This record gives sequence, structure tokens and C-alpha cells, in this order.
Amino acid sequence: MKRQCDTERLYLEVSTVNGAVSLPLHTSITLFLLSYTECSSFHVHLVTDQPDVLQSLSGLVPEGLDVAEVVREELPDLVRLCRLPAALEPDAGFCRAGLAVVLRRIIQKTCQLTPGRRDVASLLGFKNTCLKACAEVSQWTRLCELEIPSAVEKHLQNPTNHTFLLPVAILNLEKSLGEPVKVHNNDKIRRQKLQQQKTNSSQSDAQTNGPSTELGVQEKSHRVELDAALAKLSVDAVPSVSTRERSDIRKVKTTDLPELEHVFTEGLYFTLTDVVLLPCIHQYLISLQKHSPTTLSHLPLLLKWYQRVQELPIVSRPAKDCGMALLSLGTADPFPSHPEHPLPIEAEQKSPAIKQEPFIGGPRPTLTKLQENGIDAVFSPHPCPSRTLDWDSFPAAVNPTEGKMSDARAVRKQQQLNNLVAMVMEMARPGQTVVDFCSGGGHVGIVLAHTLPKCQVILIENKEESLVRARERSAQLGLMNIGFIQANLDYFTGNFNIGVALHACGVATDMVLDRCLQARAGFVVSPCCYGFIQNTLKFNFPKSMRFAETLSYKEHMILCRFADQTEVSLPLERRIIGKRCMGLVDLDRSWAAETHRYSVKVMTMVPEACSPKNNLLVGEPVR
Repeated sequence: MKRQCDTERLYLEVSTVNGAVSLPLHTSITLFLLSYTECSSFHVHLVTDQPDVLQSLSGLVPEGLDVAEVVREELPDLVRLCRLPAALEPDAGFCRAGLAVVLRRIIQKTCQLTPGRRDVASLLGFKNTCLKACAEVSQWTRLCELEIPSAVEKHLQNPTNHTFLLPVAILNLEKSLGEPVKVHNNDKIRRQKLQQQKTNSSQSDAQTNGPSTELGVQEKSHRVELDAALAKLSVDAVPSVSTRERSDIRKVKTTDLPELEHVFTEGLYFTLTDVVLLPCIHQYLISLQKHSPTTLSHLPLLLKWYQRVQELPIVSRPAKDCGMALLSLGTADPFPSHPEHPLPIEAEQKSPAIKQEPFIGGPRPTLTKLQENGIDAVFSPHPCPSRTLDWDSFPAAVNPTEGKMSDARAVRKQQQLNNLVAMVMEMARPGQTVVDFCSGGGHVGIVLAHTLPKCQVILIENKEESLVRARERSAQLGLMNIGFIQANLDYFTGNFNIGVALHACGVATDMVLDRCLQARAGFVVSPCCYGFIQNTLKFNFPKSMRFAETLSYKEHMILCRFADQTEVSLPLERRIIGKRCMGLVDLDRSWAAETHRYSVKVMTMVPEACSPKNNLLVGEPVR
């Protein structure tokens, strides 16, 4: 296969089960968007475990794309470290991985090449935020990017399961479609709807149309939402002319205005979310119609959404390109709105609710309880407190003073980096890979790449703007041992030797630690934002057995809240308590890591004033 070095490459998964070739949903979604946007600026590489699969995928891959096959062993280094889909820039040093990140990149590239495609730009929603928040922190992104595709693929693996449990993810989407819509300029559109309702009501009073009158009024009252939605779907759409409401409408209180109804999944407008969900819901509905048609009656809003989306002219072409024969469900709902017998639902994967006594007071009762059980914060001595980097000898682009920060903050950042780099240099060996998690603008990763030229350094960050700045700084330095991955932490699956994170907020610290434990890698992590720590689908707190036997979840949360009270503006006594709480939270983390055969130390950065969050967790696997 001849490589095209001047074009961005897009890597998509192909599934092979018992010799049968198929496309995973994430691949189908990506191909659908490529056809929708008519984007031809990528070389598409289908990643296979066996050769000659293109012919088997005839009709599922849009014909206008530049498509080739690649076996997994031939993937570029950065792509091999990530879950697909992934997009790799021509220089092979910047990779974007994960469904939402890759889809947003396709839209970005389309708008760069054809700025007039307002219909494509509008897919990113208000302020370009559609599916921008990573799945670790956004329930909506997690639902659309991970949970619904996963639930549908699980169903498709066993479509004849006679229990026909409705997945929780599908029901959550159905519930979301029934909730009131909140959009920018909400008040104005709601007043337009009220005015439309009053006009419709007056017209219906002047006519006698029998039983259908009420339905007709409902359809007309929904016209405001439909008009607002359809206005954005045209390629050459122009902004609608603003009209002033009647005086009686303007006097109505906001709380008395009618709620807006969903037209599409995020509200009124067709967005990237609809593009993601259409291939998923399409395959799910086809399966239900074939194996359990009565189940459809439990999803009236989803059916209504699916019908509306498939009627859009902009959807029919890419659907045909990708071999999606959209179902025609008719204009009327053929199923009862309220099924006679409720359908079993999959149990939600949540920890059982634990009844707890109300917690009264500040941190002292918790601290006393821990102390009575022989638990208190213990800080290991810093192994090299006097070691500092020779900042004056470094090129300007290495120094954090080149960033957008005050001189005082830049000095503190240098001090923080002195600590992290010193710990990494104690661990690192030539030829090893060091990963800077939650890298931001690259303050840690760039210094590591410069000071450890015989190691490979990879920066991982979800925010594209920050990672682009880091790449620009790296380019100024001519660093050849550095790579950049824009992705959620869960999309990075590669092996590495040392993981680093400076001020990873809340449970991001725990995600980094977990990833290091999975890879049996050493870690140097400085936690931050203890008050944001909370139970998630992946983590429960306290984490270690000894802490869990002593503290309730609520007591641990109180500990975390007071661990954030270390700012220099606070009274000294409160800061001392805050530091002690920080040490206890990180002691719990260290004990949890030690159960995986790790040697872990909790220490304090030097000087302590370099940051209010000056803890360091340093761990190495016991060989």
C-alpha cells in the first residue's frame, strides 16, 4: 500500500467473526458522516485482521471515498496505542482518537475546505460544544458515544433473546426526548410558541372540524419548533427575520410560557448527536421489528424522532451511500402510546444505595475516627529536594515562562516541574515510553522530551486547543521523540513505562492511576481538586479496604471537601487541616495501588509554597 504523506489518514475498525466481515457501529457512524459532509480530505484505512475485505463491504462504504486496507500490525505507532476510530495528521505526530473527537475533526476539516457549508458547521451546535465534553465527565457524551452503540451491538449479537430487555441506555434516550428543551434564546422562541398557540386556538374556535380539531391545534403549536429546526438545515439558509411579539405576549411571565418540545435529540436542531445515533437506532429498530415488533410500542418518542430524521432530504443520500435502507414507519404511530404490559428493563449498573447516618460537623470527627483506628497522613521524605532543572540553559520554548501566565506563577510552575521531572528521571531508562496524561499545553511533556532525549514522550489531552499549542512549542524545539494524542483517557490503550500527571482534577487522578496499574507502569502524579472526587461507574470511594472499613462514602467526601482548603489566603490552622486531609485521601489511593503489587509513596513537593496542591504520588510496580 502506497502511503499518502500529504493527506490526513482515517483509521476505521472492521470486524471479522467466524470469517464474516462487518462494520462496527463506530465505523458505520464515521462513514455516514463522511458521506453527509461530502468530505474527501481523508485517506480512509480499514483496519482488518484478514486481507481482501473491501469486496465484502460493497454497498456499506461510500463510493466517493479514497479507501484502502491495512492489517493491524502495520498501523502507525500512535494509532496502535489507541482505540479506533483514529485520525492521523500527515506528519504522523498528532493523532485524534475516539468517536466524538474524530467526528468533530471531520466537521472541522469540511468547514475549512468549504466555509459555506453552514449545514455542516451547525452540526456542532451552540458555541460548537456538541459532544465536546469528554465521556468521563459528561453523561450525555457517554450515553451517545459509548453506551448506546455498546447496547445496540450487544443486542445485535443475540437478537433472538426472548426476554427482550430494553437496554437502560435506550430508555435513557427515550426519557431525554420527553424532557423540555432548553436552547439559547429560549424565552424568545417560547413566546413565539405561545403566540402561535393563541392564533391556532382562535382559528379552531371559528371552525368545527370534529374530533381532529384538537390534533390539528397540537400540530400547529409544534410548528414553531419545526420551523426553527428546519431553518438551519439548508446549505444556503439565511437567518430568519426577527418579528416583535404582541404586547399581551410580551407581558406573560417566563414561568408561564409553554415548554419547547424535542424535534431532534438535543432539542430543536439537527446536530452531530443525531448523526451518531441514526445508524445505531436504525439497526436496533430493524432488529426489533423483525424479532419483537411489539417492543416498539415502548419507544414512541424514539420512533417519532427516527421518522422525522429519515424524512430529511440531507439524510437520504448518505443513508443510501452507507447501505442503510431506512424503515418507513408511516406518519401515524401504529403502536399504542401506553402498552398494556410493561417490558422488563435491564438493571442499571449502579452501586446499591447505602443507608448512612447524617454527618454532622467539620473534618475533626472524621480525623478523630481515622486516628482512633490507627490511620493518619504519612508523608515520605523527598528523595532529591535540592535537585532543580537548569532553566536558564533551556531553549525559550521549553520554559513555562513562554506561556500566558504571570512571572510569579511561571516560577511556581518551574518548581512543580522540578519535582515531577526529578522523580521521572529516577525511574526512566533509555528506550522507555513516558506518557503525560491530561497534558494541557505540554508544560510537563515538553520538558520531559527535552531532558530525556532517549525516551519517547506522549502527550494525551482531550482539549484540542491545548494540544495544538503544545505541538507548536515542540515544533519550535525540533523535538523528534514526542507524540500527541487528542483523546479521552479510555481511548488510550497502549503500553508504556511511566505515567505522569500534574494537577489532574478530581477522579482524573484516579483514572490516570488506574491506567498505570493496567499497564504495570510507574507513576508520578500530583492530584488536584479533591472536592470533585465522587463515585463513578469505574470507581468507588474510599478505595482501599482499610479506609472502606473505617469511613462511609459521605465521610470520605467530607475529607475530600476539606482537602481543598489549602489556599494561602486561608488561616494557617485551616490550611494545616486541609494538608492533613489531602494526605489522607492520597494515603487511601496509595493503599489501593499497593494491593496491585506496587510500592507507593506520598510526598510533598519542594518548596511547599510551589502550589496549594503540593502532594505527589510516586509508585513503581514490585517486580
